[in-house]
Amino acid sequence: MGATLEIRNLHVSIDETPILRGVDLTINQGETHALMGPNGSGKSTLAYAMLGHPAYSVDEGEVLFDGVDVLELEPDERSRLGLFLAFQYPVSVPGVTVANFLRSAINSRRKQENAEDPGISIPEFRRLMKERMDFLDIDHSFAGRYLNAGFSGGEKKRNEILQLAVLQPRFAILDETDSGLDIDALRIVADGVNKLKGPELGVLVITHYKRMLDYLNPEYVHLMMDGRIVESGGAALAEEIEDYGYQPFFEKHGLEVTEE
Repeated sequence: MGATLEIRNLHVSIDETPILRGVDLTINQGETHALMGPNGSGKSTLAYAMLGHPAYSVDEGEVLFDGVDVLELEPDERSRLGLFLAFQYPVSVPGVTVANFLRSAINSRRKQENAEDPGISIPEFRRLMKERMDFLDIDHSFAGRYLNAGFSGGEKKRNEILQLAVLQPRFAILDETDSGLDIDALRIVADGVNKLKGPELGVLVITHYKRMLDYLNPEYVHLMMDGRIVESGGAALAEEIEDYGYQPFFEKHGLEVTEE
């Protein structure tokens, strides 16, 4: 049996303003879920709260990773446990290469498991990077560039997928990875995610639009509105949102229309 990530009755606020109002969601390793919804519905808040962003206050609920409440852990501990967040707007870090960043991340995990671990050797790390970049069709020169500095939008998102491939978490949250991408860049990023999908990885894709889902083919689609998941289904739910927009769902659930 693979691991399970279970969100139970999660309430989250920012500066005492409620954003999430009781989110329930279960994701198993090997499953791909999509979370859709209009602006302001709480999608990104869910992602950041799960990974421990300090601006988000968890007021109630649990996020259980195989029975362990990750909300009681520091962000780095959540990462080492096997959670990964691909950012909508990845941060640039001039002076730190992609390779050095990833090697430091790997060594941090290894040190946590064994304080005497000397860390991954340079030859072993180079082999790992070459293998992962070849797998994702990424040029080897990418490893020597400063982290996201001067990267195009597509390159930043591909770098997030490379990190996912190297760190090999058990659950990945992709926060609007399709944001700002043209159709070619979107296809490249989606192809990378598809290559990494499998029984060892559970994926939650957060998006406004169905176009990303056309490439990823998630088994489950959830609609978030007013800080709650109001509907869940399969591909048909994404089709309905694409065809009719969010307005009918606001009306169906008796909610005030917000900006889309």
